[in-house]
Amino acid sequence: MNRNTHKPILLQNVRIHDRFWSRRIKLIAEEVIPYQWEALNDTIDGAEPSHAIENFRIAAGEIRGDFYGMVFQDSDVAKWMEAASYSLVTYPSSKLEAIMDEVVELIGKAQQEDGYLNTYFIAANPGERWTDLSFGHELYCAGHLIEAAVAYNSATGKRKFLDIMCRYVDYIDSVMGPEEGKRKIYCGHEEIELALVRLYKATGEEQYLRLSQYFVDERGKQPCFLQNEPTFGNIYKDKWFDLAYHQAHMPVREQTTAEGHSVRAMYLYSAMADLARETGDDSFLAALDKLWDNTTTRKMYITGGLGSQGHAERFTVDYDLPNDRAYTETCAAIGLIFWAQRMLLLNPDRRYADVLERSLYNGALSGISMDGKRYFYVNPLEVIPEVAMNRYDCEHVKTERQEWFGCACCPPNIARLVASLGQYIYSQQESAIYTHLYISSNAQFDIDGKTVMIKQSSNYPWDGTISISLTVAEKQKFTLALRVPGWCRQYQLAVNGEKMDFLTIEDGYAVLSREWIDNDEITLTLAMPVEIVHAHPRVRENIGKVAIQRGPLIYCLEEADNGKGLAEVMLETNAGLAAKFDEDLFDGTVVITGNAKWYGGGIGEKHLYQFGEYPAKHKAIKAIPYYLWGNRQPGNEMLVWVSKAFRPI
Repeated sequence: MNRNTHKPILLQNVRIHDRFWSRRIKLIAEEVIPYQWEALNDTIDGAEPSHAIENFRIAAGEIRGDFYGMVFQDSDVAKWMEAASYSLVTYPSSKLEAIMDEVVELIGKAQQEDGYLNTYFIAANPGERWTDLSFGHELYCAGHLIEAAVAYNSATGKRKFLDIMCRYVDYIDSVMGPEEGKRKIYCGHEEIELALVRLYKATGEEQYLRLSQYFVDERGKQPCFLQNEPTFGNIYKDKWFDLAYHQAHMPVREQTTAEGHSVRAMYLYSAMADLARETGDDSFLAALDKLWDNTTTRKMYITGGLGSQGHAERFTVDYDLPNDRAYTETCAAIGLIFWAQRMLLLNPDRRYADVLERSLYNGALSGISMDGKRYFYVNPLEVIPEVAMNRYDCEHVKTERQEWFGCACCPPNIARLVASLGQYIYSQQESAIYTHLYISSNAQFDIDGKTVMIKQSSNYPWDGTISISLTVAEKQKFTLALRVPGWCRQYQLAVNGEKMDFLTIEDGYAVLSREWIDNDEITLTLAMPVEIVHAHPRVRENIGKVAIQRGPLIYCLEEADNGKGLAEVMLETNAGLAAKFDEDLFDGTVVITGNAKWYGGGIGEKHLYQFGEYPAKHKAIKAIPYYLWGNRQPGNEMLVWVSKAFRPI
């Protein structure tokens, strides 16, 4: 396979008209982006101050003042700009574009004469450039600004932001790289690596691709310069902030296990996949395969969340997946989606799309409230509020979504993901079109110089029947590859009403190669029973417990539906769980009901332990999709993994 010919669909070539997603994409455009702009300008009462725009004004010399916030505060503005750019493609807005133009002007004013651009090191710490690669985030911020500039240029056709960032990257390239006289350094937090590939594709400048490859190749070479920095290992020389925290413990091609800060890791692996595709360097592939296997079969939550430990926001050891202390930063799930899409472009295998879908509908979407104005930074799988508030190792678990954060990486990250969702649905490899996600939409493709239109219609993820109709000007031969999700054990495929009894399945995709005519219609029916899921027995917290899944969605019990004492509920695998669409709950959702045992009603408070079994009562339960929890009453209990009853009620 010529990997560089396998391409995602352009956002401009797809229009989503989906009951589940259209509302959310519109919400991003009409509510979330304006709300986040207010947050960046510190105009939301009661929310954590951001000061991010004011930092640029200080750096630009427009006002006098002190830098405020995290050293990477610039990246919040960058991700907001990227989200706004994607939104302009679907929802053009002269008002929003004018605001963005003003921000670009401001960023240009803040840029230094030599091209350098970082408000913290301009306004708060001048003269200290490139002295704290462990935690200074200079190249990380540069990467997000690059991604924003590429998206802005694609959406508007305007080059000013792109030119600003090209000037900055030219300066960076003059300071660091493999050539004699340049510094052999890289950023502790990966991001610029994948951003440089995007800049190369937008400009055609080979030097940007070479610089990306340098940053990836240099990482992990020993001895590592990071160890000589004052902040390495954090100011307390904490063992968790070691070289592995930065994925710098060994050269990237030798790494086989996901280590360190989970978001940093996802961005590194995404860049490695980009470079493998763009340069043809297959030496990355063996490492990526091992890293993928370790990440998704030993260190990933059932929700697609990553990074179990709150301290250092990192991976620990295989199968260490606690529920109530789960960190699972929203950004990590988003990073996994980025990586999964890139792996699909290297090799269209269902296992990558399955993980992409799992993280999208569960681990990432849970990070934003239904109204778009509150956010989870962490996404635990079990919450008992009074425990979370009184245990040191659970103090990071927030039982309510927040309006903003001092470290506000997640809110604009989820905005840019949802606003750009259209580009994740399909990919194209020459005359083959791959369908990775089932989202109602119209999409346009060019095959051998001829236009092919695909209309996808469904009520997914609530229903598994997907209709795909084709519009072609004349009879044309090409291939459609439709993903049969790994969670689906029974399916049917029909073309123009004729059931296809003999299907070619390649890496989890049903492959249809034929001459197509106008108005041909394909119907894919995916069975969506309620399923009981067991964890690997080495996940010690989930021994004797089960989770509920239907289609791509993971379900949870919430106090709002079931009352307190969720940990005392025991579920039978044959409990007659049933799925029902509730039109009035949220914006319409499938809930799952059934019967369980409940041990909370007959236990005397004086008996901490007793012989025999505690008395149980019958209890009707209702489960909702995990991504929806925390949208009703504050301070809710919540539970994904439910204890399993071993005897019938």
